[in-house]
Amino acid sequence: MYLRNRRTGSELRVDIATLLGVIVGLGAIGWGMTAGGSLSTFWNLSSVAITLGGAVAGTLIAFPFSRLKEIFKIGRKAFIDSEADPETVIATLVSFAEKARRDGLLALEDEAQQLEDPFLQKGIQLVVDGTDPELVRSILEIELSFLEERHKQGQSVFDTLGFLAPAFGMIGTLIGLIQMLKNLSDPSTVGPNMAVALITTFYGALIANLICIPIASKLRVRSSEEILLKEVIIEGILSIQAGENPRIVREKLEAFLSPVRRNGRAAHVAAAEGQQVVMGSGR
Repeated sequence: MYLRNRRTGSELRVDIATLLGVIVGLGAIGWGMTAGGSLSTFWNLSSVAITLGGAVAGTLIAFPFSRLKEIFKIGRKAFIDSEADPETVIATLVSFAEKARRDGLLALEDEAQQLEDPFLQKGIQLVVDGTDPELVRSILEIELSFLEERHKQGQSVFDTLGFLAPAFGMIGTLIGLIQMLKNLSDPSTVGPNMAVALITTFYGALIANLICIPIASKLRVRSSEEILLKEVIIEGILSIQAGENPRIVREKLEAFLSPVRRNGRAAHVAAAEGQQVVMGSGR
């Protein structure tokens, strides 16, 4: 499933696994809640205020507001993957290697200006400007290390929410138990008050285990994928600068891919070459 970015016009891949997980999780829990009663049994506004409000308040204390302003932008990455496929990036780098060997490094300058990836664009521009290879690597790896650090900061926001939500759920339960114990003289209120007290624990566990912790985990996966892609770009740029054969460049960069993806691509290339042979024999 794809969405189109209105600002850049590029396609964004919707992560079906994330959407399916949320839908299945909410559906299963909702069915379990309605199987023994009604959904209204599990609704209590004060419990929501204690659990969600407390978790948000604790997160506000833990992080600067400048980082929290981007929480929705960060969380969006768990549902939408805007990064290019590694195969597409490798194909682009190989085409640059072919052009550089044929026309020289300076011929890549116009190509670099049309790239949508700022990291790749910067690397190609450094090569075109004649920057020393070691300096090119150093500049790109420094940017990559700070990118990884920014990703960890975004993940830590959801980790903190996932840690605090159950804790404030327990606080809400303790508040409810205290209120219940004050009214033990009326046995008819013990059951309802106990149910309300336990709802806050339920809210905390639900927020943490269905939303915050899974999103933090998905962001780690996204981060590792993006870092791998940037490492492919660095090696490709340095290979282009060294004037390596495009076939060698492809082989080197495909080593970053998993065996499954490499085999899938090899099968695709073999099928394409076989089709060309059949077409050629028919002439």
